[in-house]
Amino acid sequence: MLSDRSGMDRLDEQLVAALIQDGRATFAQLGSAVGLSAPAAKRRVDRLREDGVIASFTAVVNPAALGWGIGALVDVYCQGRIAPKDLARAWRPISEIVSASTVAGGPDAVIRVRARDVQHLEETLERIRGSAAIERTESTIVLSRLLERG
Repeated sequence: MLSDRSGMDRLDEQLVAALIQDGRATFAQLGSAVGLSAPAAKRRVDRLREDGVIASFTAVVNPAALGWGIGALVDVYCQGRIAPKDLARAWRPISEIVSASTVAGGPDAVIRVRARDVQHLEETLERIRGSAAIERTESTIVLSRLLERG
């Protein structure tokens, strides 16, 4: 529950949950879902955006519908020390990277990648390896996505 840290109350949490379910819901639909008028729902959503709770609105695309049938998780091991901002800068142009995070433990970072097929994945991995001071990568191909949250 976010309310302890962010000043959110139960209605705010319900609004965020409703927007995660349907980011295109109207303020009337949102208000109806949480027991508010449309103008009251709009004021709360505007405040949540101003407070940085809602960072943006975006379309969630089905990768398979675009022909991106392969997903992979890539553990990245860097040579020496490299700043996270430098990794982010190096990887930002690689559109096949869906997300990237630095991690504690074995690898220095974990990347989530989408590709059309195995050959495209291999080409993408080569671009990742050449993009920064990377010692090696270890890849795991995703068989099925069981759960994904916004």
